[in-house]
Amino acid sequence: MSPDLKYLLFSVILTFVQMLVAVSFANFSLGLPTLAGNREGLSELPGAGGRAKRAHLNMLENLLLFAVLVLIAAVAGKANATTAMGAMIFFWARLAYAIIYVVGLPWLRTLCWVASVVGMIMIAVQLF
Repeated sequence: MSPDLKYLLFSVILTFVQMLVAVSFANFSLGLPTLAGNREGLSELPGAGGRAKRAHLNMLENLLLFAVLVLIAAVAGKANATTAMGAMIFFWARLAYAIIYVVGLPWLRTLCWVASVVGMIMIAVQLF
């Protein structure tokens, strides 16, 4: 498996873990009976629970773009050292982003997001 695809797999696993963290916070705050209901009228989760949910949603948005770029590079035979580095930067930046977001460090979180975008740009440039 190429490094690009390996980091795509790691990113999918990270997304799954983020979902579990967000659900755990929601379960702790709201309880299973509320979560098992229709969830109409639920307020925003406070604190780390809300941040975990927003971090997960942000990862879903970015994972789609990242996955498409990595898969195009793989299918087009354009995966190389630069795309591998971009994929690695994306993954580690997103891992840091998730942790930093839940902890609640806004400016550092933004820097991690920018780093993940740089990783995607590195991959995209190789496709032209």
